[in-house]
Amino acid sequence: MLIIPRALWIVPAVVGVIAGYTDYRWRRIPNWLTVPAFFLGIALNSVARGWAGAEYSLLGAGLGLLILFPFVLVRSLGAGDWKLIGALGAFLGPHNLLTVLFVTVLIAGLMALIVVIWKRRFLQTMRNIGRMLAAMMSLHLPGKEVSLDNPESSKIPFGVAAAVAIVLFAASQLWNRRP
Repeated sequence: MLIIPRALWIVPAVVGVIAGYTDYRWRRIPNWLTVPAFFLGIALNSVARGWAGAEYSLLGAGLGLLILFPFVLVRSLGAGDWKLIGALGAFLGPHNLLTVLFVTVLIAGLMALIVVIWKRRFLQTMRNIGRMLAAMMSLHLPGKEVSLDNPESSKIPFGVAAAVAIVLFAASQLWNRRP
C-alpha cells in the first residue's frame, strides 16, 4: 500500500510539470490534462483512505476552485490555471493545497517583479494595480486594460509557478517520508 501514498505526491508533480511546460510554451493548460488529473486525484485518495479520502479530495479541489474563481471572473487568471489548481487540490486535499497555492503565489509574484523590472514597466504596473483596487473597492470589474484581454500587458504563466511549487512540495513530502 506504500505505492498509493507516493503516487499522491509524484502524480501531481508530473501533472504540474506538464502544465507548466504547456503554459510556458503555448500559454494554455489543456483540459486533456486537468480533467483526468482531477478524477485521478479523487480515485487515488479514495483507494488510499476510502470515503474519507474522497471527501478530502473534493474539499481540496473545491477550495482551490473557490479561492481562484474571482480572479478568473476579472480575467486576471486563465481558466486552465484555475482547473489546474482544482486538479492539484484533488490530489493534495485542502491543507496541503493551501501550502502549494501560497508558494505558487510567491513564485508568480517574484516572476512578475522580474518581468516588470526587466521591461521597465514599474509606473504602468502601479497605475494598473491602483485601477484594480479602485474597481474592487467600488464593486466593479476592472477594465480590459488590466486583464488578460490586453495584448500589451505582461503575462506571467501561472502554470509555471504552480509547477515549481508542486514539484518542491512533492519533493519535500517524499524526502520527509522515506521508509
